[in-house]
Amino acid sequence: MNKIIKKIVKKSGSSFFWGMHMLPTKERRAIYTLYAFCRHIDDIVDGNEAMSHKIELINAWKKEIDNIYDKKVPASCIGRNIYKNCMRFNIPKSDLTSLLSSISMDLPNPVQAPSMDDFYKYCQGVACAPGSMSLRVLGCKDEQLIKDLSTSLGVAMQVTNILRDVREDAMVDRLYIPKEFLLKAGIESVDPKEVIIDKNLSVAREELAKLAFKQYEKSFDLISKLDKKISRSIKALAYVYKRYFDIMQNRGWEVISPKPSISHFLKLLLVLKAYTGR
Repeated sequence: MNKIIKKIVKKSGSSFFWGMHMLPTKERRAIYTLYAFCRHIDDIVDGNEAMSHKIELINAWKKEIDNIYDKKVPASCIGRNIYKNCMRFNIPKSDLTSLLSSISMDLPNPVQAPSMDDFYKYCQGVACAPGSMSLRVLGCKDEQLIKDLSTSLGVAMQVTNILRDVREDAMVDRLYIPKEFLLKAGIESVDPKEVIIDKNLSVAREELAKLAFKQYEKSFDLISKLDKKISRSIKALAYVYKRYFDIMQNRGWEVISPKPSISHFLKLLLVLKAYTGR
């Protein structure tokens, strides 16, 4: 595996790493390359560079994706690795462009209380598109199952991230909780720093949690329809994210700090559970 890709994945210590670590070499390289791409775009958006430079880099990546699919030589190391490691799995161009567009929704202004439509568009790019690509790499050929599972699990996982990171996001002026849920909780402000100290925030978070819970239930039902070899890695990832969700659910949605954490040992146990069925 390319050293840059390997460094990005290992540095993250993410649930994605643990869920996909036991894959065969070709599939693991493809999945890790896609993950490195996601992290790289995240780093551009979250970095300290001037806004004009960030936008310039995102536009360069739009051209890079064109290069990959036009069979031109990609200009970047990650681009070349996407071409080398991922294209054999027939990754749709629309998944990569959707991912790029959604991650960069925080440019030039951070997302604050999006509408439900914009919220789902955001989830579709940052979580559902990676799920769609991963299922293809793992060998799923059922287009309807790919669409349904990547959507349900993607939304569930991204909502878990939003619930877990609500305070951290607010510190950089971001608020991903849909405006409809805030209004339902009696919160009229969309200023992230005001929202996280509002006494009714727990109500909005609980409404968002209900959405995630339903999507997790749907996801596990859909995962059971996958071939066993394909389902293990997806199930491992789902187990880890669901554990984060359960920790927050059990302690109550009024608690936003500290963020829930899971040890490497527990992550490994959850991965083994997914692979052994125990």
